[in-house]
Amino acid sequence: MDINFFRTSFNADPNIGLYGFATEKYCLLGFEPQEKIRKEIEKNLGVKIIFSSVAGTQLSGLFSVGNSNGIIVSKITEKHELENLKNHFENILVLNSDFTCTGNLILVNDKAAIISQHLKKFSKEISDCLGVPVEAGTVAGLEIVGSAAAATNLGCLCHPSASEEEMKKIQEFLKVKVDVGTTNYGSPFVKAGLLANSRGFIASEISSGPELGRIADVFGKQ
Repeated sequence: MDINFFRTSFNADPNIGLYGFATEKYCLLGFEPQEKIRKEIEKNLGVKIIFSSVAGTQLSGLFSVGNSNGIIVSKITEKHELENLKNHFENILVLNSDFTCTGNLILVNDKAAIISQHLKKFSKEISDCLGVPVEAGTVAGLEIVGSAAAATNLGCLCHPSASEEEMKKIQEFLKVKVDVGTTNYGSPFVKAGLLANSRGFIASEISSGPELGRIADVFGKQ
């Protein structure tokens, strides 16, 4: 499939998806990488990068999640971080959940969101912020749907143990093609090794050739 991609690591860490996430309108990162890497990310994803720590860490992809319509952050986000984010986003939800790793618990694109059962009572708030319908679900029987899968407006890459029933639900609800795969040379928690939107993806430096091929097939245009 024809899709832009670039391989890198952040702070010598292949878990680049813990440091941020990408949408059709922006890429959020918890720190500012070297200029060469920044330019490659912006070129391959076709969006500008917004820099903001979340919850006092650089791991913005762990403590926040979003789509083109809004962003959701953990309740442990610090005041100065929230003020910074308000300069960039109109729709911000501070999720008042004791499960603070927000990025691990929500799988979303611009069409719908699948959330962990742990967040079910926040379904309406999440739906209102992201502007999409919301349903609770699992991936590979896991509640950490935002860690066990990664979605764009074109595709969703799932944990290798995702069931046919789970993948069918994702396909129908998020309205994308779905397949299983790994990142980071065999990790089933695919989101940790990726930043992706419908224009391209950023993968870790240790991701293998077969992994890159599967990612390109899932996220590339038909």
